[in-house]
Amino acid sequence: MSRFVDSLRLTLRTVVTDRYAVVLMVGAVVLYSFFYPAAYRHQVASNLPIVVVDHDQSATSRELLRRVDALHTVRIVDQPASIDQARQVMEAGKAEGILLIPANLERDILRGSNGYLVLMGNGAYLGRASWVLGGVADALTAFAREAAVSQAAFMGAPQAPPITLVQRPLFNTQEGYGSAIVPGVAELIVHQTLLMGIGVLLGARRLALGRRLRFDLPTLAGMAVGFGAIGLLGLFYYAGFTAWVQDYPRGGNPLGQLLGGSLFIATTVAFGLFIGSFFATRERAFQVVVACSIPLFFLANLSWPAVTSPPALVALAHLLPTTPGINLMVRLNQMDASLSEVSHELWTLVALLALYGGLAIWRLGARRSN
Repeated sequence: MSRFVDSLRLTLRTVVTDRYAVVLMVGAVVLYSFFYPAAYRHQVASNLPIVVVDHDQSATSRELLRRVDALHTVRIVDQPASIDQARQVMEAGKAEGILLIPANLERDILRGSNGYLVLMGNGAYLGRASWVLGGVADALTAFAREAAVSQAAFMGAPQAPPITLVQRPLFNTQEGYGSAIVPGVAELIVHQTLLMGIGVLLGARRLALGRRLRFDLPTLAGMAVGFGAIGLLGLFYYAGFTAWVQDYPRGGNPLGQLLGGSLFIATTVAFGLFIGSFFATRERAFQVVVACSIPLFFLANLSWPAVTSPPALVALAHLLPTTPGINLMVRLNQMDASLSEVSHELWTLVALLALYGGLAIWRLGARRSN
């Protein structure tokens, strides 16, 4: 027991006194909590430029343009005379979309016929094109409902629409980039900084001793608990304080987060001890872990469904703590999932903890010879 306590104290003291470790495991976590979300502070795309080709030049088309220009998503930057000129503006990168108002739009509406509008987006940037097409389409739909009332005034008594669609996003209430991306990346940041910190300390100690590291089980357990305590503080710093400051969805199933987060960090520590046992210098930890950050995020399948990924990559991803860990914490914190709904991720982490814990003992255990 004394060896365990001494190892725990030594690990925590080393993290605080080693400038590389404290910058990675404490400073980087705090820095990224403000630096990374800054890129997504606006949450949604806004003021995306579009051009309008108005062949109707009527009161109806001018009212339609006022509605479109009042949108937060887009702004009208030019009104060329022809569709060819509008295409040149978009191909030059000065506009993200084109709205074409055909001639006789007002006449067709007043006569009871269908009025047609053409909306085109720049497919080179799918995210921007989606916001342009979606935002302008909503404005056109609202305008079309009012145009239907005007038609009815000429053709008969106006009738209110029988159904009004009200859309409410369930979790990402602002439908923003930040709320969708940052909570998942936060778990990856904690995972990677913890791995680098473990690798730096193990690499530095191995370089100083000049041989492969060996620890008895109480000492190794004390190290693991020390690293785990630091990682758990970082994880809940993101899930609680950072999510509150940045106003991201948060607060779902706190007891589940405590269990799931503890499993995620414990598995990360075991994985870090195993991987770190191969680092002969502290610099190797930076080179390996930083290079793997982006692939780890994509392999977590948070960006797109796992069914769209090759089966081999999905199977490989389940051998990494980040895949179940990121999905687990996002669903528990942002989506208020129950433990039964994340049981697959929980059991996956248990299996990975046993796997990498055994491998770490095999690599670093005192019974291993030089």
